Amino acid sequence: MKLNLKVPICFFDLETTGTNITHDRIIEIAVIKLMPNGEVIKKSSIINPGIPIPAESSIFHGIYDKDVEGKPAFKDVAKDYAKFFEGADLSGFNIIKFDVPMLVEEFLRAGVEFDYERKRIIDSQKIYHMMEKRTLSAAYKFYCEKDLEDSHSAEADTNAAMEVLISQVSRYDSESVTDTLGKEVGVIKNDMEVLHQLTTSSMIDLAGRMVRNEKGEAIINFGKHKNKAVLEVLKDEPSYYDWVMKGDFPLDTKRKLTEIKLSNFNNK
Repeated sequence: MKLNLKVPICFFDLETTGTNITHDRIIEIAVIKLMPNGEVIKKSSIINPGIPIPAESSIFHGIYDKDVEGKPAFKDVAKDYAKFFEGADLSGFNIIKFDVPMLVEEFLRAGVEFDYERKRIIDSQKIYHMMEKRTLSAAYKFYCEKDLEDSHSAEADTNAAMEVLISQVSRYDSESVTDTLGKEVGVIKNDMEVLHQLTTSSMIDLAGRMVRNEKGEAIINFGKHKNKAVLEVLKDEPSYYDWVMKGDFPLDTKRKLTEIKLSNFNNK
């Protein structure tokens, strides 16, 4: 089965020094660009993160400090990758919670524009959890009837994510998706806009610190103000904005909070 694509879609995966979006760095990136005509274009790089790679991370993905010696920093390849991603939607496995936020943070550090809001983002892990509820290896075995060799190699994981999404769309085409209460939240279709809406409908910032509730209102999604409206918190506790701006939060989260604050000011 072929995906019904109106624009290219980039499947990608990152290997990193760790899982902290603000402190850790990319050490490998692999992208498979699937064109509407079926053409496949691949691009990958080993990246020098500029910081030591923790031993526990190296054991996980097999990339050590010696492997990144002499390799380019992300800022050196950022423009090339931004151009490669240009005009394409994004997909991968668990990219909404980790890979996209990490990628955006690296682009922001490099001073390179990367407007993810103009892209459809389809996370095959979300569809998997909606329909079967598990890991990329299990999804690959379930949907593609194959064992995932070289798991945690960015290229192998990227290729598996592409095959999983294609199989998911084929398997679930026209099936309803329900939430944990049995309420229908959408229908699986071979349409990237539909899949994008299914997997990102409540998202505001990539780290998930703010989301939209059923009414479409922006609410806080962590800490003492969890489930409170963002505008309500900013009104009742003006210092909250400064706390976030000075705190250990991703640049994308700070940018989104600023946009909400300015939008409210401009609407008055």
